[in-house]
Amino acid sequence: MKFEEKDTNKKDVFKITQIQLEKAANKMNLDPNILAQLKEPERVLTVSIPVKMDDGTVKIFTGFRSQYNTARGPAKGGVRYHPDVTLDEVKALSAWMTWKCAVTGIPYGGAKGGVICNPKEMSEGELERLSRRYIYEISSIIGPEKDIPAPDVYTTPQIMGWYIDTYNKLTGESNFSTITGKPLELWGSEGRGEATARGLSYTVEVATKRLNINPSEATAVIQGYGNAGSISAKLLNEQGYKIIAVSDS
Repeated sequence: MKFEEKDTNKKDVFKITQIQLEKAANKMNLDPNILAQLKEPERVLTVSIPVKMDDGTVKIFTGFRSQYNTARGPAKGGVRYHPDVTLDEVKALSAWMTWKCAVTGIPYGGAKGGVICNPKEMSEGELERLSRRYIYEISSIIGPEKDIPAPDVYTTPQIMGWYIDTYNKLTGESNFSTITGKPLELWGSEGRGEATARGLSYTVEVATKRLNINPSEATAVIQGYGNAGSISAKLLNEQGYKIIAVSDS
């Protein structure tokens, strides 16, 4: 079957994801009935998160969790805190997590979460109360055999620690496999903090070899200087690339 080519420049990010899927389906001659199922997430949860701020007022934040597809196993994906998070973005990211796990042969489905907030403007106490309430609100749909959250943009091992502590108190269990990216003291994995950046550096290494680019003669620009971006800059510099610019929100 064939799909009409579309200009994605003005489309929202989830629409772009669906168009990407349609193009791949064309090349694969994918069964239209399977494609129809893959174009939408299995489940999307939107939650209100009341948080007592340091000044005594209560502010309501909005959070999301999208479980895109669990045909290959439990959903897996991070949670991001950012003022520009949208439901469409979370749905798109959960779809991409699904494809990534599938093409690499990892027995997980895809998920993603997000909370609309600016963590740079929040105290540690406010972030803790926000994080604990968010995981409380989505606790019924997560678990080691359901959905396994992890860090993403502006979420840290400490936040994952608050997540797992809250989840275990709610369930009455001592199950640390529900959340990944935790501190090492809470059975986190060594190397987890650098994993995304190292994946990028390996990808760049392979790409430059195929394109016959000498790292010592190449320059790099880093967009986003959080955990992944800052470590990527360090690793690329060690490989010989000249970092000429970085940006951050």
